[in-house]
Amino acid sequence: MTGQAVLSVRGLTRDFRGFRAVDGVDLDIAPESVHALVGPNGAGKTTLFNLLTGFLRPSGGRIELAGRDVTGLPPEQVARLGVARSFQITSLFPQLSAREHVELALQSPSGLGWRFWRSAKLMRRYAERADELLAMVGLADLAEAPADALAYGRKRALELAIALALDPKVLLLDEPTAGMGLEDVDRTVELIAWVRRGRTVVLVEHNMSVVGRLADRVTVLQAGKVLVEGPYEQVRADERVITAYLGSADVSGSH
Repeated sequence: MTGQAVLSVRGLTRDFRGFRAVDGVDLDIAPESVHALVGPNGAGKTTLFNLLTGFLRPSGGRIELAGRDVTGLPPEQVARLGVARSFQITSLFPQLSAREHVELALQSPSGLGWRFWRSAKLMRRYAERADELLAMVGLADLAEAPADALAYGRKRALELAIALALDPKVLLLDEPTAGMGLEDVDRTVELIAWVRRGRTVVLVEHNMSVVGRLADRVTVLQAGKVLVEGPYEQVRADERVITAYLGSADVSGSH
């Protein structure tokens, strides 16, 4: 393990009924960097993401967070150690306001529990910070709006505010621009570029122009293995990557 990496994996493997989705992956994520995981359909990106965040247990290998072995820890423990995840499929409570979502995330480390969270007195302490986070992601004017009234791009922004409420050292973003129009993509790229300050971002992203604009380092996966790793310009010119994508200029796979 490298002492400089905030997140390191060695020999990481995950089998599903005889199929090896992640096959002996070694990976080092540098502190305060943006590291992109890309690859064609079936490359193992989302499975690797799930392993890093505790949503899947590895069949073999080791995961370290800032030098601490976190292999096999459940998601809530991984989150408490400073890893927050924004999901590919937005999971929000339709009738709760944007502010209520962020307040709920802010109180989660306190251990107050779900049954207390609607107490106005308890939640008031989180209102100011919730409004700061909503302003940070461009939702200041939509704090009172219920989640189901938000446009798709704004729901993803709310999801990011929820993740930031956990004050993570490592922020993992699963296809943050999927399904977005050009305007929302540009807004999201600017937002990620802003929130990366002082923290590490790991993203799975199919839009290679987004990867090129954000990533300090890119790991290309193919058939569960690391195919190529390096800076974006180096990776995109690699013949093995071009062959993996069958000459396509864009990555269309999401898993």
